[in-house]
Amino acid sequence: MTTFQTLTVTTEGPVGQLELNQPDHLNPLSTRCLEELVDAAHWFDDNKEVRTVVVSGAGRAFCAGADLSTFQGGALPRSAADAGRLMAEAIEAMNAVTIAAIHGHCVGGGVVLAAACDLRIAAETTRFSIPEVDLGIPLAWGGIPRLVREIGPAPTRDLVLSCRPFTAAEAHNFGFVNRVVADGSHRTDAIALAQALAEKAPMAVRATLTAVNAAAESLVSTRTAWSDADSLMSALHDPDGHAARQAYLERRGR
Repeated sequence: MTTFQTLTVTTEGPVGQLELNQPDHLNPLSTRCLEELVDAAHWFDDNKEVRTVVVSGAGRAFCAGADLSTFQGGALPRSAADAGRLMAEAIEAMNAVTIAAIHGHCVGGGVVLAAACDLRIAAETTRFSIPEVDLGIPLAWGGIPRLVREIGPAPTRDLVLSCRPFTAAEAHNFGFVNRVVADGSHRTDAIALAQALAEKAPMAVRATLTAVNAAAESLVSTRTAWSDADSLMSALHDPDGHAARQAYLERRGR
């Protein structure tokens, strides 16, 4: 078993669990966390016994999104700006079937992490939001193409431009969430699904996912997401974007 600073990774037979584990801060996606998610994805790929992985968050929330302290200085190395894209691609490319078990808040980059998973289960009181435009930055990390191919262009424009919160029921209606379950059962339901999928013939499961992912990529490609880091870095130097971030943080007492 490998050890991470921001994650907890466990396995029980063919079912793995990957938990964001900074509950006191609602599991933010710092650069370290993003890099550890890539390492965890590779670790699971090296563990041939694991057929399914449940991705969840410890404490009161699935994920608070990108660590806002990363953006407050205005300067960001390109490697850090690109870390989210590499995370999403690593999660999406995992050999195991990935199931996001979502509860509490799922914000910004957390939505991208969930979108990179194969299936998504949400507790009924989960609140989703994508506040990047209010922060004066674009939604990066390949988030736009993933949302477009999961829910379509019109809902993507609405949710990303308005930055409005949306419920688990709305996410289900959009087609983003596969199942909405009772509060407190999101993880157990996800594990039950993971166990059921792990009992199926691995070759048939992998062939199905490969075919679906290839069809999705042909409809809406994520290949241009490498340039998201450049757009993000440019936005951090934009005066209007800086003013938007300051106003956003002031509204939240930061």
